[in-house]
This record gives sequence, C-alpha cells and structure tokens, in this order.
Amino acid sequence: MINKVSAILGLLVISAPAFAQEVNDFEFFKSMVGKWEGQLSRSTGEVVTTRSEFRLVSDGNTIVETLVEDGMEMLTTYSEKDGELIVKHYCSLGTEPIFSSSKSSRSSVALTLDPATGYTAGQHDFVSSMNYQADAADKDTIIQTSTASVEGMEQSNRTVLRRIQ
Repeated sequence: MINKVSAILGLLVISAPAFAQEVNDFEFFKSMVGKWEGQLSRSTGEVVTTRSEFRLVSDGNTIVETLVEDGMEMLTTYSEKDGELIVKHYCSLGTEPIFSSSKSSRSSVALTLDPATGYTAGQHDFVSSMNYQADAADKDTIIQTSTASVEGMEQSNRTVLRRIQ
C-alpha cells in the first residue's frame, strides 16, 4: 500500500510542472490565427466595423495581423524575444508603437507601450495600450480594448471580435 501511495505521489511531483507552467503570451495570439469580424466602439461615440486576419509566418515565429478599421488597413506583428512577447503596431495614426505584455492569464493579455518608443501625448498620436480578453462562454469571441492619445486627448476603444474562419 505504501508503495502505491509513494508511486502516486511521485507521479504527482513529476507532473506538477505541467500544471504550474507559465502562460505563454505568444501562444495566446497563436490561438487567434484565422479571420475575425466585429464592431469597434470609440469613446467619442463612433461605432465602426472592423476585420482582422491573424496569420502565422516566418516558420511559426511571427504572427501578422492585418486589421481593417472602418476601411483603414493597419498591420500588427506579434513575436518573441528571449521568451518575451514583442508587439509592433503599424498604425493609421502614422506611428509605430511597440508593446510588451504587462499582465496575462490563460484567457487574457494586457499590452503596454514600451517607453523607449518615445511617443508623448500631445506631441504624437499613438495607441498607448491594448488588452485582449477571451470570452469565457465562447472561445470564438475576443474583447479587445485599447487606449490612444489623439491630438493630446486620451481615447478609449472597445471591440468585440467574432471568429468567422
């Protein structure tokens, strides 16, 4: 009996790291590969249609998101450097902010602006944060929120995206 208990405890100890694994932010975005559509609501009251396509490129090392917001096409790349998520957004505001993960879980990733990008509110128009939250009830729905500095004013956005393919 003691041998059986020891064997079970040994298996639990050996398998414990599988349960304690850190969340991999890049894997979160890999799960989004495909096509998405939704509605973006701005704090200004404007509501626009948005589409995103997430593609895995560079032998699986980079995700490219082509984003069309109210007919305006933009690009965002997601990759890793030394195990850390690096996100670069080529924005219709004319800037290229770089983000890193500031908080994550199995169902969400919060991205904050890398201060080294040098953007300053009032001097530049830029996206300052992006957050992705998977819908607990529907794996094909993502809530994406963001903030942007536009003409010195902070603007917030909320997008509900549904996977279409």
